[in-house]
Amino acid sequence: MFFTIPTLLTWTRIVAIPLIVGVFYLPLPAEQRNLIATAMFVVFALTDWLDGFLARKLQQTSAFGAFLDPVADKFLVSACLLVLVHLNRTDVFVALIIIGREIAISALREWMAQIGASRSVAVHMLGKLKTTAQMIALPFLLYDGRLFRVIDTRVWGQWLIWIAAVLTVWSMVYYLRKALPEIRARVR
Repeated sequence: MFFTIPTLLTWTRIVAIPLIVGVFYLPLPAEQRNLIATAMFVVFALTDWLDGFLARKLQQTSAFGAFLDPVADKFLVSACLLVLVHLNRTDVFVALIIIGREIAISALREWMAQIGASRSVAVHMLGKLKTTAQMIALPFLLYDGRLFRVIDTRVWGQWLIWIAAVLTVWSMVYYLRKALPEIRARVR
């Protein structure tokens, strides 16, 4: 099911990456670039929820969609983190933690699936909390201004991205501990 509505929505997150990055190279005032990039990120991030909802509702779930969905999410988040590092809005250490964890857990899940133990690294609430913190922090940091003339999005974004980084490490430790019995059984 390569060209279903849910899969096409997932592809939009991948297509969004050069568009969001490209906004920061437009000859516009910084505030306009920030607003456009933030709006784009929020719209494209919402397709993550929408594609899953539609896949279930339209009964268009597929192995390809299940593969592509987290890949699209990780690409979008990684690209935005790199932009934010480039703009000095977040620390490179945070980006390394988050991107590194995504690579490590993706590899772990692939290996666990190959050995028939994918249930040991199934999605957990910690991973969902991490994702929620990231998905609020990133638009705050992309916006980089005062929301409603009250909320300093850079300050809140910095706090949230560090919370996301802590949750990232915590969830990685959780997944590794869950997989450890399988790892030990295979290494012997």
